[in-house]
Amino acid sequence: MRISRTFGIAAVLAAAGFAAQAQDVKVNILTEFWYTQMMDTNLRNNGAQNVVANYYALDSRFTENTFNIKRAEIYCNYKINDEWAGYIMFDPSLTNTSSAANSATTNSGVALQDWVITWTPKGTGFTAKLGQMKMPTTYESTLMSARDIYFFDRAQISRLLGERRDRGVIATYSYGRADAFKGNVTAAISNGTTDDGTAGKTAVDQNAQKDYTFRFDGSFTPAHKFGIWYRTGQTNLKSSTTVAATLPANWTAAGVTSAQLLDNRDKTTATGLFYSFNNQNWHVLGEAATGLVGRRFPTLFAAAAAPSREHLDQKFQAYAVTAVYKMGAHQVGARYDMFNYNSGDDYYGAVNPYKPTTGLNAGGDFSPKYTETTLGYNYVFNPSKNTYGKLKIDYILRSKNFLRSIAGQSGAQGGDTLMCSIQVGY
Repeated sequence: MRISRTFGIAAVLAAAGFAAQAQDVKVNILTEFWYTQMMDTNLRNNGAQNVVANYYALDSRFTENTFNIKRAEIYCNYKINDEWAGYIMFDPSLTNTSSAANSATTNSGVALQDWVITWTPKGTGFTAKLGQMKMPTTYESTLMSARDIYFFDRAQISRLLGERRDRGVIATYSYGRADAFKGNVTAAISNGTTDDGTAGKTAVDQNAQKDYTFRFDGSFTPAHKFGIWYRTGQTNLKSSTTVAATLPANWTAAGVTSAQLLDNRDKTTATGLFYSFNNQNWHVLGEAATGLVGRRFPTLFAAAAAPSREHLDQKFQAYAVTAVYKMGAHQVGARYDMFNYNSGDDYYGAVNPYKPTTGLNAGGDFSPKYTETTLGYNYVFNPSKNTYGKLKIDYILRSKNFLRSIAGQSGAQGGDTLMCSIQVGY
């Protein structure tokens, strides 16, 4: 169901510097209901993740056999005139979601997701957006709406790097033709609050340096899309109030000082690329990214704390490969994705912190390289309008290295999930 009405909002237009005129407002709703079934009780019983840091972003909805609301998103798109428009998206189901302190958090429980004003001057190929929104990074986060997702959620690479909002300005220049070759050159500047546990949805901004994002993406006919992007930033804490991590013995023994941490300022980067092929029968996607972990697992804090990672210059590496075959109302697909939070296996000291030699977890390999293999089937309720609703059934096979062992076990543990969701758009 689409709701389209025309409103005269003179006060708003006057405040924006426009003459009062009619606006076209459209409201759309997307809902999704989950049932998750544990295939291994480790997900419930082995509550402590890893032995070094809580790197793996295990959604708490997977730790029980449970019914849950994945999303209840309300979209409001409005057009002021041929050059000015905007949209708001909020999700009231998030108001009951608490904010976690570590950077695995992808939302802070704040209902307002997107608030954007768009300016598209005629005949220029130029578009500018300002507000709260996702920065232009991964394919799944930037070019696929929640309605279009083929599996239970986006891949790890998008969940960590692309899904968090930020407040800022994005400018894009587009050229070419959609039926041949089309290119988009994009630059963005934003607050850089995506990794502080609020997922960028906060009014508290202490990052004077800001984040910068650059991206080129293009298409060759509607079927082929490709792109490359880069994002850089640093801690979002004030220099005057920042506290360097309380350095463990292995850090100080390696010569690391608090001054080095303060000078490094948790430099944070990501460089990524993607390619997608999509037609009536196939959706194929490959994307990858690498960069400095930085403030995602910080060494700088507002109060005394231990480092959240194992090396000052720790790097990550991630990739995801997806293939979906579409047959009218039926879709079958598979996805393999990997995220390594320490791709260089860097740490201070002679003892590998990921491979304990004593205690209950001795002999386990807890290296923060996590894989997910997802096998899925979708039934689309109306193939001619496939974004309006679908039934999704997914089996998620996870690498067995993200949970600590408990009594009666030895080594690293994990667990798989069978899940079913109903997605309906209005």
